[in-house]
Amino acid sequence: MRKAITRTAARGAAKRPVAKTKFSPAKTIAFQGMLGAYSHLACRQVFPDMHALPAQTFEDMFAAVTDGHAKYAMTPIENSVAGRVADIHHLMPDSGLFIVREYFMRVNHHLLVPRDATLKTIKIVRSHVHALSQCRGIIKKLGLQAIVHADTAGSAKELADRNDPAEAAIASSLAGEIYGLKSLKANIEDADHNTTRFLVLARRPVAPKRGSGPLVTSFVFRVRNVPAALYKALGGFATNGVNMTRLESYMVGGSFSATQFYADVEGHPEDANLKLALEELAFFSHEVRILGTYPAERVRLSGKPAVAR
Repeated sequence: MRKAITRTAARGAAKRPVAKTKFSPAKTIAFQGMLGAYSHLACRQVFPDMHALPAQTFEDMFAAVTDGHAKYAMTPIENSVAGRVADIHHLMPDSGLFIVREYFMRVNHHLLVPRDATLKTIKIVRSHVHALSQCRGIIKKLGLQAIVHADTAGSAKELADRNDPAEAAIASSLAGEIYGLKSLKANIEDADHNTTRFLVLARRPVAPKRGSGPLVTSFVFRVRNVPAALYKALGGFATNGVNMTRLESYMVGGSFSATQFYADVEGHPEDANLKLALEELAFFSHEVRILGTYPAERVRLSGKPAVAR
């Protein structure tokens, strides 16, 4: 018997407290992190007229939307250098939210310092582990001691509080603006392709029309525990000419035999070829859950992500 394809995401079991905002929820977008984080910068670039609501954890960020404090959630899902954001793959399917948009942002790291600091005074630099690893060249060139911090924006805020000219932080230009720091050097990342893909999630799907332009459909599935199940499950995408742009696997519930897959494909679920491919996938799977169908970001065609200035 064929399994039905679920087009709604499962509701998270627990409600988490989130900070309330005086702004209208319809004009609010939540993100994980502190003010000045790259997710905050993405909110500004995509929704410049909306209020950005910081959340301490990804769970809090999703709860801000499900509880009606925000219209959208902006979350990173993968980076061209650091790879996937693992927590999102576990939390997003059970958040009860739908993907309504994607956004690719070029990551430009800044070497931020207090106003009186110079390249000669700084000895220490703090930031998130990924930011430090993405800026090894400048750190080595300047002979700085790298110290890992919980996040980029947090390192900038603490630097502003200490106001020590011997210390620096690696963060966004927005963090420098918010916390009153100056940028000694911009674009200090080693890789000129350093890009983060963000997803925008909402309580309701956008349901774009077929033929309205290039579309992406995202879904999760679990194949049956039988030989060649994944090969057979994915065969329908090849035979029906569906382009799969992303496939990720991750463990479910701590079990080494229970693996869930996250996938992005081109097209609309009602397109004849994708519809057939999803039906074949469902036949070899315990569950297929569609997380959203949304417009493909222009960078998929142009290869030029928005610059994080």
